[in-house]
Amino acid sequence: MATSNLTVRVDESTKRDFDTFCENVGLNATSAVNMFIKTVVRTRTLPFTVTDISAEEQNNMIIMARMKNAVQSMREQSLASGNADMSLDDINAEIAAYRQERRSKNA
Repeated sequence: MATSNLTVRVDESTKRDFDTFCENVGLNATSAVNMFIKTVVRTRTLPFTVTDISAEEQNNMIIMARMKNAVQSMREQSLASGNADMSLDDINAEIAAYRQERRSKNA
C-alpha cells in the first residue's frame, strides 16, 4: 500500500512530551498518530470529547450528574425501605429518637 506524508506542527515541549509518552508505551510518534487516524476512520468519530465549554463548566456538569445519581439512589433506597412517604418532621423525629437511644445506652 502506498504511503503519504502528513506534516503537523506542534510546539517543541508538546512534541517532547508526546515522544516521551510514546516511548513509555512502546510506540513511536508515527505509530501513535497512525493509530489515532485509523481509529477516527474506523469509528467515524474522535476518540475523545470535543467541546466549547471550559474545564470548570465540564467539572460542574460532572458534579451535577453525580448529584442527580446520588439523589436518584437515595430515592430508590427510600422506596425499597418503605420510607418514601416520610415527611421532614418524621425524619427529624426518627433521628432524635435514635440519638436519645444512643445517649441512654452510653449513660
